[in-house]
Amino acid sequence: MKFLLLGYGNPGRGDDGLGPWLVERLEQQWQEMKQGRQLITFLTAMQLQPEHVFDLEVHDRILLIDAGMGTTDPFVFEQLHPRRDDSFSSHSLSPQTLLAIYLDTLRRQPPPAFLLTVRGENFSLGVPLTPEVLERIDRARDFVCQLLRAPESDWLQQAGRYTGYA
Repeated sequence: MKFLLLGYGNPGRGDDGLGPWLVERLEQQWQEMKQGRQLITFLTAMQLQPEHVFDLEVHDRILLIDAGMGTTDPFVFEQLHPRRDDSFSSHSLSPQTLLAIYLDTLRRQPPPAFLLTVRGENFSLGVPLTPEVLERIDRARDFVCQLLRAPESDWLQQAGRYTGYA
């Protein structure tokens, strides 16, 4: 099983940078635990780009990690499906549109893809991650580690149900 963990967001804009921050911590933790049984690619980006379809292409399961402004729960885990929306521009691309570009470009269904959205508090320029987000990230990191050891059926069961509450 080949996983892709792609955290995206702008580290220079406070909590918007939590996706890359979390993926970097997961990579460090995974290496320390020597979890060689799973093949995981850890990738970070400022934003999703059409070129990311080629990163998705060589993996069996995808987990995208991002910050959410209006997320009502500490974090939300959901399954993604290809769908074009108005987000396709030089500064914005939704995960659903990325999957639609995958479908259009490679002419086949993308691998199962999921999104973990962690609620952010402050997206101001030049501020660090907030203490509230650092606490949520710890819980989200534990959740992702459990997912990486679980079969796809567990991912599907958790999608849409798990909201970060104990």
